[in-house]
Amino acid sequence: MSQIDQAWGAGPSARYEELAKRFRPIFAEIETGAVSRELGRILPHDEIAALAKANFGALRIPKSEGGIGATLPELFNLLVELSAADPNVTQALRAHFGFVEHVANTQPGPFRLRWVERVTNGQLVGNAWTEIGPASQAAFSTRVGRREGSYVLNGTKYYATGSLFADWIDVGATGVDGEGVTVVVSRRDPGVNVIDDWDGFGQKLTASGTTTFNNAKVDPLDIINDDDRYRYGAAFYQTVHLATLAGIGRAIAKETAKAVSARTRHFSNGAGPTANQDPQVLQVVGRIRSNAYAASAIVLQVAAALERAYDAHFKTDAGAEEHANAIAEIETSQALGVVSNLILEASTILFDTLGASAAKSGSALDRHWRNARTLTSHNPRIYKDRIVGDYAVNGTMPPYQWRIGEAPSAAVPSTKITSSASAAA
Repeated sequence: MSQIDQAWGAGPSARYEELAKRFRPIFAEIETGAVSRELGRILPHDEIAALAKANFGALRIPKSEGGIGATLPELFNLLVELSAADPNVTQALRAHFGFVEHVANTQPGPFRLRWVERVTNGQLVGNAWTEIGPASQAAFSTRVGRREGSYVLNGTKYYATGSLFADWIDVGATGVDGEGVTVVVSRRDPGVNVIDDWDGFGQKLTASGTTTFNNAKVDPLDIINDDDRYRYGAAFYQTVHLATLAGIGRAIAKETAKAVSARTRHFSNGAGPTANQDPQVLQVVGRIRSNAYAASAIVLQVAAALERAYDAHFKTDAGAEEHANAIAEIETSQALGVVSNLILEASTILFDTLGASAAKSGSALDRHWRNARTLTSHNPRIYKDRIVGDYAVNGTMPPYQWRIGEAPSAAVPSTKITSSASAAA
């Protein structure tokens, strides 16, 4: 059944339904086991392997290079569908798609050739960026060094989402000369140890735990200066979260409607003889579905902004590219609070449609709130409205990347761009 037939609205392109057909059977299989995996804390190794085998990880690689050639709106709409099946899988693949987007933005050469070949052969990339404890905002303690004439990596990371399922790990580090870099190392290197010790109450199956690097080998070709990464990276990674939230919303809508439809017990003070004929219950179900619908539509709007930033990268107008990147970041920030509120509300009011039995562990309905609440905590939404307001009022450029840790002693002054509001003033 098409997305239109399900009343989720048209896909992002005329070819979308054909593109989605090849993956929907896998999504359906992933959905079938989602609750049992959640209850048994079974990591989705097989499910991610099935997607890799189907070349899902090569969506953004052009067809001319052996990939699928999906646009960003097509990619993110597929991620919404995948997240409706199991948001843990999307979150586990977030780092992969973020790295592949860097590959897609890279000019032809040895680096691109190497990674296109790896990605189109089904290899996956995880991440290791965040450092906990007394980490600094200014630089990573994980460092690239030299050992016996070769580059090596040493350090410890947390929130290494998806790395346990991956072939490679994209690592934020400090370079030999103190510069900010990212490096890619093999997960199977003897000096790499990935531990599934993530203890969060949500997104439990993403293996977002600790990873240590002990003289892990680094190929010089896989050392990337921070300044060479694509500029809309932060917006891209955040939009994966938005797509995941929208998918959670669809799952809530589907499971709630199914539960209400099947429910035979009802309250004596209800507004109808059964739950599926109670207008108050139906109103809540409608509100949940509407929230999911709105969230999905917002994701596609943001994805279109990212696509404009991607297109601008390959043109010769640096000013236009900078503007497109800034607008993509602003649109993502504008979307974050709204999508978060829509899905957090849906994950809470679903219980108003059912009795206390809905709180039993076996239904796993609580996973939706736990997953959504965890996702909306990664890049705190409380700062986004301020960033958007500062742009609207003062034309302040949004930050393209951010880190968590102990703050430096002095703040860096903001640079500015011209917004419609400031231009009018």
